[in-house]
Amino acid sequence: MSATSAEALIRAAHLGPATAVTVLAAALAVSAGLSIERIVLVTAAVATGQLSVGWSNDLIDRARDRQVGRADKPLATGELSIAVTLWSCALALTATVILSLLCGIVPGLIHLGCVGAAWAYNLGLKSTLFSWLPYAVAFGGLPIFVVMAEPGAGPPPVWMPLAGAMLGIGAHLANTLPDLADDEATGVRGLPHRVGERWTRALSVTILCVASVVIALGSRSPPGGLVLVLLAAVAGLGCVALLAEGRTPFRAAVAIALADAVMLVAAR
Repeated sequence: MSATSAEALIRAAHLGPATAVTVLAAALAVSAGLSIERIVLVTAAVATGQLSVGWSNDLIDRARDRQVGRADKPLATGELSIAVTLWSCALALTATVILSLLCGIVPGLIHLGCVGAAWAYNLGLKSTLFSWLPYAVAFGGLPIFVVMAEPGAGPPPVWMPLAGAMLGIGAHLANTLPDLADDEATGVRGLPHRVGERWTRALSVTILCVASVVIALGSRSPPGGLVLVLLAAVAGLGCVALLAEGRTPFRAAVAIALADAVMLVAAR
């Protein structure tokens, strides 16, 4: 594979979201007190799973991306071959299955369920009223997988997968905001497209802010200085997301999701 193809393959993997989810999983593993070996295993399983999700997304959507002139999509522009992407996706998915099951049968199957939910979104759920569901399943299942990856560990408290699910739904709604018009033009009609930009923005902010409160209340220890600062930041960002125009609401919603992720990792 040439250097150009390798660079295009990396871009087709949705490296930003993939890295964010992988870092979140690694941070959760450290916070949960997993052994070094398990931290590495969990991180690798999540990383390969995210790569398979990113590549499958661009493979499935390449015609749509070409239709709306997405110059940032290597498969749509022809920079990257379908065969290379297919092989890479298959290898990543195979590695995900092996690495996940090495974490234990139960946690491994939970993680594969999370990856399966993301694939289901790519394969068609994104265009239905239930476009939010794969995000709820994947992000809600992630802390369960991470905590249970340590041998002998039980599931985390209910508030953790609940907060994770809300974080996923809020992130999904926020992520669609910049692309609502392009999605509509190519036949994608998920929940955000059905309720419109204004309600999508309001729902995203509300769900992400509620997730912040769930994390703060669910933690076994009283909210510390960091959590209180983040809660105050979430409140301010929520106001910005609801009142601002342009891309500012999207950026504010993403910032709230990031604050929720930090709180989730810091919670005990």
